[in-house]
Amino acid sequence: MNVGLPHFLTVSAALFSLGLFAVMSRRNAVGILMGVELMLNAASINFVAFSRYVQHGIDGQIMSAFIIVLAAAEAAVALAIVLAMFRNFGTVNADTVQSLKQ
Repeated sequence: MNVGLPHFLTVSAALFSLGLFAVMSRRNAVGILMGVELMLNAASINFVAFSRYVQHGIDGQIMSAFIIVLAAAEAAVALAIVLAMFRNFGTVNADTVQSLKQ
């Protein structure tokens, strides 16, 4: 069996759907961050797959590297916000925290 572009797009759509479901259904801030990471990884798979099967260039790999850097920066900032939430409110539940200002 030959693995082609539709297979990668199906995996990417499944990952994006799982990430969107996690973002929409979780109340825990860490779970929401994990959903965002899944969605970023799905976009990265799309870029690499289209780069490989459509253009045969390295544009998709470059965009994927930017997505990885963006995900790392997002994780660092978001985890700092989660730590501030826990320190100020004693919970990381996104529903109960309305602002970081007391």
